Amino acid sequence: MPHRMFLGAALMAAALGGALPAAAATAVYETSGSMPAASAVARFYEARQQPLWLQSPDAVRTLLDALSTADVDGLAQGPELAARIERVLGDADAGVPGAAREAERLISNAFVLHAQVLKWPGNNGIIYADPSLAPRVPSPAGILERAASAPDLAAFVRQTVDVNPIHAALREAAIKDMRLLGTPSRAMKASLERSRLLPSEGRFVLVDVASQQLMMIEDGRVVDQMKVVVGKPGMKTPLLAGTLRQATFNPYWNVPVDLAASNVAQNVLKNGLGWFRSRNYEVLSDWTNDATVLDPASIDWQAVADGRVEARVRQRPGPGNSMGAMKFEFPNDRGIYLHDTPDRQLFSEAERTFSSGCVRLEDAARLGRWLLGREAVASSSQPELNVALPTPVPVFLTYLTVRPGANGTLAYAPDVYGLDTAGEGQLAAAQ
Repeated sequence: MPHRMFLGAALMAAALGGALPAAAATAVYETSGSMPAASAVARFYEARQQPLWLQSPDAVRTLLDALSTADVDGLAQGPELAARIERVLGDADAGVPGAAREAERLISNAFVLHAQVLKWPGNNGIIYADPSLAPRVPSPAGILERAASAPDLAAFVRQTVDVNPIHAALREAAIKDMRLLGTPSRAMKASLERSRLLPSEGRFVLVDVASQQLMMIEDGRVVDQMKVVVGKPGMKTPLLAGTLRQATFNPYWNVPVDLAASNVAQNVLKNGLGWFRSRNYEVLSDWTNDATVLDPASIDWQAVADGRVEARVRQRPGPGNSMGAMKFEFPNDRGIYLHDTPDRQLFSEAERTFSSGCVRLEDAARLGRWLLGREAVASSSQPELNVALPTPVPVFLTYLTVRPGANGTLAYAPDVYGLDTAGEGQLAAAQ
């Protein structure tokens, strides 16, 4: 009984245009032999009263090719659907009554199912700090309406299956792996699924935590890239999606509470307040915007070191500031952002996992130029000088141990955080 209830709920969700996960789609199809979007497809053809697919053989062939390899997308019944469509098309060619109508509706159902599976977000552990960036499974009606209005239906099918250029390249590689090895590697599967969540157009920043690389992307094309430093294994950089809206020049560095205890307080106790002042630190009364600067001699640094008292310590702007000359924040509850750094030597390391979670930039000014559309220089020495970007730019911190490289090759990165081999429960804990 519980199993039947699950299938009924999945069918109802799909019929109403709700999200249908690949696993649910597979279970429904294999158990009932019917298609989840059948009612929406029926309504589409009642209003249309003319074929969509049979007048575009190229689109049908493009879809059949995609379905025959849809295992890599999590649609295990894709090859079976392709074979079933081929049989019904054969009946239509032979003049079997009703076969052409059945073929039309079966193709539309299969396309809707595949399109929804490709947009299903899965359980990748990605945090959407900006909810507008979260993937949304399109409704059957929306998919069919866009297909009907496309000037080139075959191109629309290819675009739907490709999702975005990074995903398209990985999908092609995964298909080759499947044909050679029987199944793509776990790294390929994980990277392919994560790549589905990236935009297909527009400008965005992609931080690949696995390879410690940042890419500036415009309409699917990498226009520039640089090295970054990400979180050490014990302080992982989380997978995040947010929106950059401003650059901040002459930033303060607010020292995390744990570092204020383990590093700053311990050094003050060992080396005295001269050490504190030489590093351009100051201590504030609280965490509000109205906080006042306190005399560091008034602080019980032993209590801070012991964890009995929290101290808000920050480093003033200047040459030695850990934020460097600028930072790029995006609202998120993890306190993660992109920033400049004075520690240039770390960029020569092959594996750059040294930060406390934030992303340190090899060339912050270059990223600033791309984001601002002009030279990224401060107009004054004012601390925390915020400059709005001309247009907000999405930023995706993801994890691609396999990604497209130069000249059609693939680039591989070690699984530094062990996310590719983690189970779903472990993945959530790792974030």
